Formats: sequence, C-alpha cells, structure tokens
Amino acid sequence: MQAFDPERYSRQTRFPAIGPEGQARLAAGRVALVGCGALGSVVALALVRAGVGSLRLIDRDVPERSNLPRQVLFDEADVTEGLPKAVAAARHLRAINSAAEIDPVVADLTAANAAGLLAGSDIVVDGTDNFEARFLVNEWCCRHGLPWVHGGAIGAEGRVLTILPGRTACLRCLVPEPPAPGSLPTCDTAGIIGPAALVVGAVEAAETIKLLVGAHDKAASRMLVCDLWENVWRSIDLTALAATGCPTCRGGEYPWLEGRLGGRPTALCGREAVQVTPATAGIDLSALAARLAGVGSVKANPWIVRAQVEPGIELAVFADGRAIVSGTRDEARARSVVSKYVGA
Repeated sequence: MQAFDPERYSRQTRFPAIGPEGQARLAAGRVALVGCGALGSVVALALVRAGVGSLRLIDRDVPERSNLPRQVLFDEADVTEGLPKAVAAARHLRAINSAAEIDPVVADLTAANAAGLLAGSDIVVDGTDNFEARFLVNEWCCRHGLPWVHGGAIGAEGRVLTILPGRTACLRCLVPEPPAPGSLPTCDTAGIIGPAALVVGAVEAAETIKLLVGAHDKAASRMLVCDLWENVWRSIDLTALAATGCPTCRGGEYPWLEGRLGGRPTALCGREAVQVTPATAGIDLSALAARLAGVGSVKANPWIVRAQVEPGIELAVFADGRAIVSGTRDEARARSVVSKYVGA
C-alpha cells in the first residue's frame, strides 16, 4: 500500500468510497494533465490537494492578465514574472503539497511528442482549449486503452465526459470531424465566467479521483452538461453513439496521432495571439535574446524569451522552438513575424 499522511487526509478517508485503500491508490496515481488554464488549474489544484502522487503538467502558454478572473492557480506576480504556466503552476502546487511529484512540461502536445508526454500515466485529463489537442489525446488513449476525462467551458456553460476506451463513446463518436475555424464560440467571442470553469474543473477532478480509486462504475457514462446562468443541469446518453462504427475507437484509425491532420498555426483561445510551430525543434534562447535586444525590450528566462518587436506585436519564443505572436489573429502575419525575427 502506498504511504500517505493519515492525519492530512483523515476527512477524505472517512468518505467510505475512498477510505485508506482508496487514499493509497491516489498516492500511487499518475495523471497527465494537458493544459493548465481555466479548467486545468482547477483540476491540478483539486488533485494535488486530494493527494494524487504524481502529476505531469503539460502547457504551451504563459499567464496573461486576462487569465486571472478564472485561472485559479495564477496571480498578478506570475503575470509580471512571465514564467510559463506549467512552471508557475508547479511552484504553487509544490507549496500546497510537498509530497506530490509535480512534473512541469513547457510544450504543445503534438503527434511527435504525445507518446513521450502521455506514456506512463494512469489517466489523462483534458484542460485544453482546442480540438487538435483533444483529438490527439483521444486517439492516443483509444490506441492504448487508457481512460481520459474531457471537459470544456464557454460563457456560463460547461460539459464533462469520461471516456473509457472499449466501454464508452469516444470524442470522435461525439465530434466526427473537428469544427471548422470560426464555427464555434470561443472565449474571445462568447466570453466565459469563472464559476463555469470552476464547476467543470471540479467535476473533471472528481471523475479522475473515481477512476484512480478504482470506482470505474461510478464514472460518468453520460455527458454531463450545465448552464450556470440558466440553472440547467442535464446528462446526455451517448450509448447509441458508442454503438456506431467510429473510425477511431472501433476502426483503429488515428490520423491526428499519425500526423496526417493538424500542425497548422493556431489562434489561441481567449487571446489575440497565434502560435507558430517550427519545422525543427529547439532554439538557443540566449543567442535569440541577444539578437532581439537591438529590436525592442526583451525579457528572458530559461524557458522563454519575450520581446516587443513591433508596435502592438509581442513575440514569445519557447525553448522547444515554438513561438507565440501576440497582437494579431492573422496566421500569415504571425508566420511573417516569426520568420523576420527568429528565422524560417
């Protein structure tokens, strides 16, 4: 049995569905959390406080002021310091639970790195804001038979779906093709209230805890949907979808995981920014900071270099070579900025 502090978790272990055995399972649990934003920060906070032993935080971004109303792990100091979200989140989480193993990974989940980032986990949790990452997680988990918890929130609405490959509908059963750009509301167009993210993240965390303690029969087999503004709560039966000939969970097709789909520049939800992924990974951040010093004000740390390269345009380059161009949602312009100041 995995060791844990019985006094610390005394109230949690009195809950019969967990008990000492369940708490030991939580202590031995390994979770990969993709995204540390509005949903992910709630999930991470809940799981670390619950005593989950190992948590890998995978996130591609940095905290912004517009994140603070809903991303509960970050504060104004994090925005000023400019550390990547995964690194800042890990620092806060270690202060909450020093016994937890927190592994921050500053990266965008891609077909090339999915295996390295998700392997070894017991469960994957969705804290992302984009369907490309979700389709990658769905395909990787379906291929390897790993459970994962999907969540999403926009406006005052939210949804959660626990996916058990081979037993329940998968994401592609629900969404056969990724939505066309601009076809769905985003944080930019519809906004979002903090309580919606809190509720969805809390439900995702509860689903994860159920799975880690072995209560698979209690995991949500239906999609849970809520509208906090209209006080609507409902669940949707997806049994019929699971019985269809899904190309992924029934047919074994993995186009996102195999790199046949995805990989384009990505407009970031809730921000006037575009992410550009390089053809080759890695960059010398020190050399880049020196080059950009002649262009404008530069802030640098071991994970990221940020520079005001043009009026209204900020360029942030990560150690893995990714760049985020803030101040535009035009993908062509973002590529042009990266090419001009970083290189092709």
